[in-house]
Amino acid sequence: MENPIIIQGGMGVAVSGWRLARAVSQTGQLGVVSGTALASVFARQLQLGDPGGHLARATARFPLPAVAERVWKQHHIPGGKAAESPFRLTPLPSLRPGPAFTELTVLANFAEVWLAKEGCSGRVGINFLEKIQLPTLPSVYGAMLAGVDYVLMGAGIPRSIPGALDRFARGEPAELKIDIAGAGPEDDCLSAFDPRALFGGPAPALPRPQFLAIISSATLALTLARKSNGHVNGFIVEGAVAGGHNAPPRGPLQLSATGEPAYGPRDVPELAKIRELSRPFWLAGAFARPEKLAEARELGAAGVQVGTAFAFCEESGVMADLKRRILQLSRAEPLRVFTDPLASPTGFPFKVLQLLGTLSDEVRYLARTRACDLGYLREIFRKADGSPGYRCAAEPVEDYLMKGGALADTIGRKCLCNGLMATVGLGQWRPGGAEDPILTAGDDVAHLARYLPPNRDSYGAADVIRWLLGEPAPA
Repeated sequence: MENPIIIQGGMGVAVSGWRLARAVSQTGQLGVVSGTALASVFARQLQLGDPGGHLARATARFPLPAVAERVWKQHHIPGGKAAESPFRLTPLPSLRPGPAFTELTVLANFAEVWLAKEGCSGRVGINFLEKIQLPTLPSVYGAMLAGVDYVLMGAGIPRSIPGALDRFARGEPAELKIDIAGAGPEDDCLSAFDPRALFGGPAPALPRPQFLAIISSATLALTLARKSNGHVNGFIVEGAVAGGHNAPPRGPLQLSATGEPAYGPRDVPELAKIRELSRPFWLAGAFARPEKLAEARELGAAGVQVGTAFAFCEESGVMADLKRRILQLSRAEPLRVFTDPLASPTGFPFKVLQLLGTLSDEVRYLARTRACDLGYLREIFRKADGSPGYRCAAEPVEDYLMKGGALADTIGRKCLCNGLMATVGLGQWRPGGAEDPILTAGDDVAHLARYLPPNRDSYGAADVIRWLLGEPAPA
């Protein structure tokens, strides 16, 4: 099968959900669901009553009915929770998760991929972050059970994922080395998942999806190509203008006049070295224009990955009122993003869409509630007794310091887990009201209005594909 020309980026928490990935897949390009925090997304959708019955339809196809029944019974609220009632929390990711978290994670990833592929012959991928390691193995396995075609991963060096795909395809267990601060060579830093334990016996053989690593440099591409524990099928070469988490600049961090990380010539990927690996690659970051697609092909790329253009289309998971506001603003003036060097607890720069029209908006962003009740971006550290501990630079400062964290690491941190959940209508209800959303986008957000067809206030994923490929709109 030929490589896709356009890969729709895996964005945010449920921004690129199954509806968007399915719409892109139906055009013949690669639709991608976001695998970030899917267990919490799935549980909260069940607590809303499963509007439309889509999760019930997917769950009915899960190959382990007893597992599906347990998860459904634990999280589903018939008719949905009261509007101002908080969501019930799910178990936090941990090095040794219990069966409740593991089963929820496997089923959530299965359902998301199954719905994206339902009645569609096109290809579907799933995107994960290397920085979020703890749920990775059960997440990958759940996606493979649903027949996912591609696994994409960035925000780190995912050398162990190709081998895990190989082992899961054979029905075998896999392990993943977890980053633990202060751990020594004698410490057990492995996360493990055994599909045979899930099935209570032999696990089925599964198709092995292709693995695409999201990288920012030729050095990283070479490392992954030569030192991964399995085959890396290709690369997505992402520049610093792409949305979400960005790779930090090479060398000592320097800030621009606007307080953003300053990128220089050393941060421009050496495409000639990547081409020498003789594996397909796609360029990402402000490539959502027909001429940039042509440029990418001329440089030897198979095509481009596009995120921001799809993030605000009709099928994306961003709340409808937010999308309307953003598209209205885009017609009036160019929108911009701020590459916040401090917001993410991961320490990676994170792009935040600037919608701070009033002083109160700005104050709310700067003074967001510090919380860590979802736990996906927690750091694992070795406690004095040798056991693993968990801390997040966005949790209450006193809690972080009590766990041995440094005060400097808490400055400017935002709870991205909860903020991104709120962006897709799954925000937690707190004593002061609903959680405020955090919107992320790439620099290409300044040009959203170009995707709007005449006499329409919104656009679909297929409109973006046609525009990029230079195809005429339907009559």
